[in-house]
Amino acid sequence: MPDLILLNGPPASGKSTLAAALVARRPLALNLDIDLVRGSLGQWRSTPGDAGLAARRLALAMAGTHLGFGHDVIVPQFLAREEFIDQLAVAAVTAEARFVEVALLLDRDDAVAVFQRRSAQPASEQHRDAAEAVSAAGGVDALLAMYDMYVDMLELRPLARRVDVVVGDIAATVERVESAVALN
Repeated sequence: MPDLILLNGPPASGKSTLAAALVARRPLALNLDIDLVRGSLGQWRSTPGDAGLAARRLALAMAGTHLGFGHDVIVPQFLAREEFIDQLAVAAVTAEARFVEVALLLDRDDAVAVFQRRSAQPASEQHRDAAEAVSAAGGVDALLAMYDMYVDMLELRPLARRVDVVVGDIAATVERVESAVALN
């Protein structure tokens, strides 16, 4: 049975890096980074809200197709509302796959510090986009609000498998995620 694994966490918690590591361990697994899908849409920056919704619709279709062929799908995405999480769960059930919701956790101050370090030296276009979006939304105050919304939403998700991020140690965090995913 294939897995649809959601890696949810605050900005800069390592979701994309962890997704790449998990995919590397699973034959034909798909790293379904919704930010990359959104970035593939023409003129997405002019209507980011619509582009985000379109990217999520495409991601659900892609996930369902890939799971239907028996392959794992890893979705690294910051989600502070339940709607898309529930849609991913339905996509997994429809494809007769297992849905695993992983909630990455790190201290609030660490989350801000890591995001600021990454924003100062972005390694990818997605990192630059995230830095610009947070800056446009209000900077650190917006980042703190996002963090708080995420933590509050997790209160409603008792089945999410919580994983403490080891800041600066991806290998240790990957092992923690793998252990959480392996639970039945």
